[in-house]
Amino acid sequence: MSHDITEYLRQTVILGGSDLHLSSWAPACARINGSIAPFNQDPLDPATVRQLVFDTLTEAQRSTLEQELELDYALQVEGVGRFRGNVHMARGHMEAAFRFISQDIPLLETLGHHSAVHEFCNKRAGLVLVTGVTGSGKSTTLASMVRRISETRNGVIITLEDPIEFVHEHRSSLIKQREIGTDTKSFPKALRQSLRQDPDVIVISELRDLETIRIALTAAETGHLVLATLHTPDAPQTIDRIVDVFPADQQPQIITQLSSALEGIISQRLIARADGQGRVLASEVLCPSHAMRNCIRERKLEQIVGLMEIGYREGNRTIDESVGRLLNEGFITRDEALFHCRERKSFEILQEAKEPKKQKSIWT
Repeated sequence: MSHDITEYLRQTVILGGSDLHLSSWAPACARINGSIAPFNQDPLDPATVRQLVFDTLTEAQRSTLEQELELDYALQVEGVGRFRGNVHMARGHMEAAFRFISQDIPLLETLGHHSAVHEFCNKRAGLVLVTGVTGSGKSTTLASMVRRISETRNGVIITLEDPIEFVHEHRSSLIKQREIGTDTKSFPKALRQSLRQDPDVIVISELRDLETIRIALTAAETGHLVLATLHTPDAPQTIDRIVDVFPADQQPQIITQLSSALEGIISQRLIARADGQGRVLASEVLCPSHAMRNCIRERKLEQIVGLMEIGYREGNRTIDESVGRLLNEGFITRDEALFHCRERKSFEILQEAKEPKKQKSIWT
């Protein structure tokens, strides 16, 4: 394969890959079904990586990269698709990762989420968080939720993204997509301004800093539905992360706000299928009950999981329950289940895995 960035991106998509990686002194690689695979055995030298990256950038983006030494941006490649790019330095050399973004926003029903997630889309106010590690499908879930809301509600949806990934159509709702760095200077500034733009729903691609979290909580408390993502693995750690961002003297107020405004947490991960046909979704869902809100208020987060286990009828599901179901239905192997569960002991009573299911997964 010639050193052409368009061809590398095209082959990544053709092979069903989710990401393209360019690193100095290593072959170009794609992530396919969760694993890294090189295109060939020919390592890229630093000059080649730099040229491949610069072929995707505008002059303004090149200038920003040279000043900041890293850059997040969106890339549209004609005839191939849309990508989220990240350029950074490593050992003094330029490297990059490109995430393929399918522009076919899937229906929420096709992702494998619990029905409670659908109900989150019907909320009129409050904070709903989609969490997980990098590459766990958070952006896809968030986009599917926005699509569902836009199809079922007549209102105004404002998204604040860095960068814009999925491009939404106006359906029953009017959707205003704003990109940080292009349409506005920062998340906090954009979020403050959005409150003056008559929003029904505010979507934040990531809660990155104290001020963004503070304004998001206020917006959720004052009659807006706020959807956002966080890089946390489960529901209890999500609550901890939000509170711990703030200085100790501010935490009591934030805890009070969070216990009142929180309407749901979806913590997800993608697990390799036993049949090798892509990955399958496992998710933890928290639907706050009165008892859970008290636990948040009193910072007794160790009790949250127990309340989720007995709150299944209200829509709660722990990650162990989700992973256990996938194992018992034959979607994943026992080794994968043990790796992704919270408590290994809880799997001692699980049945042996059945024959892997054959239906197609949308997750790659």
